[in-house]
Amino acid sequence: MSRRLLPRATMLAAAALFALRAPAGAATAPKACSPDALGVSRTIAFSAKGGLAIGFKSYPKTLDLADHEVVLTFDDGPAAGTTAKILDALAAECVKATFFLIGRNARGLPALARREASEGHTVAHHSFSHPDMRRLSEAAAKKNIDEGFAADDTAAYGAAASEPRTPFFRYPGFSDTPTLNGWLASRNIAVFGADLWASDWNKMTPQEELDLVMSRLEAANGGILLLHDIKVETAAMLPQLLREMKRRGFRIVHIRPGDDPPPLRDAPAGWSSETEKIAAGFYARMPAPRAAKRP
Repeated sequence: MSRRLLPRATMLAAAALFALRAPAGAATAPKACSPDALGVSRTIAFSAKGGLAIGFKSYPKTLDLADHEVVLTFDDGPAAGTTAKILDALAAECVKATFFLIGRNARGLPALARREASEGHTVAHHSFSHPDMRRLSEAAAKKNIDEGFAADDTAAYGAAASEPRTPFFRYPGFSDTPTLNGWLASRNIAVFGADLWASDWNKMTPQEELDLVMSRLEAANGGILLLHDIKVETAAMLPQLLREMKRRGFRIVHIRPGDDPPPLRDAPAGWSSETEKIAAGFYARMPAPRAAKRP
């Protein structure tokens, strides 16, 4: 039987109907990158076999990046109204990032989690409900982490297995414990801190955030950078940040799970954990958790 071409009007109507049915936050067709785009200078795929904890803010090791190399990471999403803008800004500059998702957010906005995965970003994990793990029982903390793995993978990929597809995890508030670190290491799951903070949990304008982040990048010559895709100011600031990084010679490194050992370097002499100093002051002001009532 001969094939007949559909009338142009019919084709246009079908395309419009498909667009109307596309879920909010769905990926758009990729566009060619501008020659002036920041892009990705290289990708590092590495294994967490035997355990791994990196990021100088919390741990005495980090990824061995070259001068002016930056790993972009975003916590706490996905979020309506901001994550899509973050993804648009990254796509415009052909940049890939790592998103540490909160499981209940991914469950509520699966189209955004799918978009992150389909556009080539790394979908990592940040617990199910963002609790302070140090104030939970060991069993409750493990349950929350595992529920986060399952919710993120189900949202991003349609199904979850017994282990996360991407074995990268960041504690809410960097609130780790030796027991939980050992448990994650036994499962070959990497624990991420950060080398630099945007401090976007503080109230500031997009310009103030841009100035702060660039000053920290210049001082450190790069590293693992933590931002939050739930923050309106960060979403507004990101396009200019990427352009400014390009202008000042910074290069993006994308991280993914792989089979090779991670390239690591040690902290300089005299290193100490900045997150532990902050935590010490925080917990000193907090009342102790109430003991559980006996049945």
